[in-house]
Amino acid sequence: MKITHLLAALFLTSSAIAADNPYLGRWALELPGGRAGWLGVEEKDGALTASVLWGGGSVVPAQGAEIKDGKLLVTRLSNAKRKNKAGGEINEIVTETLTVQVSGDALTGATVKAKDDGKEFGQGEFTGKRIPALPPRPDLAKIKFGMPVSLFNGSDLSGWRLVNEADLNGWKVEDGVLMNRVVKEPGKHFGNLRTGAEFEDFNLTLEVRTQEASNSGIYLRGIYEVQVMESFGKPVDSHHMGALYSRITPSVAAEKPVGEWQTLDITLVDRHLTVILNGTTIIDNQPVLGCTGGALTSDESKPGPIFLQGDHTNVDYRNMLLRPVLK
Repeated sequence: MKITHLLAALFLTSSAIAADNPYLGRWALELPGGRAGWLGVEEKDGALTASVLWGGGSVVPAQGAEIKDGKLLVTRLSNAKRKNKAGGEINEIVTETLTVQVSGDALTGATVKAKDDGKEFGQGEFTGKRIPALPPRPDLAKIKFGMPVSLFNGSDLSGWRLVNEADLNGWKVEDGVLMNRVVKEPGKHFGNLRTGAEFEDFNLTLEVRTQEASNSGIYLRGIYEVQVMESFGKPVDSHHMGALYSRITPSVAAEKPVGEWQTLDITLVDRHLTVILNGTTIIDNQPVLGCTGGALTSDESKPGPIFLQGDHTNVDYRNMLLRPVLK
């Protein structure tokens, strides 16, 4: 069979599978409370698999996925602790079932949780939209960038505000450094910091200095988190320094020790990400499959702010320059 005929046959076969199963693909979810989520559904060896991002945290595989009575049922299991009659703690498995229906590129769903005894709780509804296919990998050598925009003036918080104004503000400026200092006490919740300006595709360069046990992040367009973490000396992981949180693992560990200034050079073009950490390329023009935990929105078509995660631990930033892509 000629190559062109083979490719055509493969295309028709994949199209037929997609037509037979409208749930296959990647879905941007709007969860209860307006939180951002994500659902990915694949077919492997005749069986369905699903992965879910439910608001915060990581993208995790579901324990089950099946189509029943024309609906997609996705099952997730988690552990919960509760008190027994003697005052001790026992572990309990909680089963969450997502029931999903699709009409074209729109999705509606309901979620319900059940305890070991079958008692249901945590009901909710959500919606979603099919994520368009990824564009081809961009040729970064041909991308033109505009004049640099300074995101941080080194003097004050001009151009920045808390994502949630009700949170405590741990951000301040000292000696040209944008510092976040939090206090871990019950009832205290410190806020994330965002730019007032919003951006589409761009190159962003900055310096970051981790503190002991730092855990922060740089959200691109408010959607994708490039992880900032004190992970020097640890193996590569999708939750360590420079990773696209829970989605793309760095190809090599390039962190510096705690307390040293580190450079990040981040390029986002056509939903493809490049990260250069301390002069080493650790993510090389890789496709981004969807939002990450804590995103402001799951809609990847929208421009958005740069925001810095500040609700976890102490961290420092400086010299933040953004060059927008010229269309």
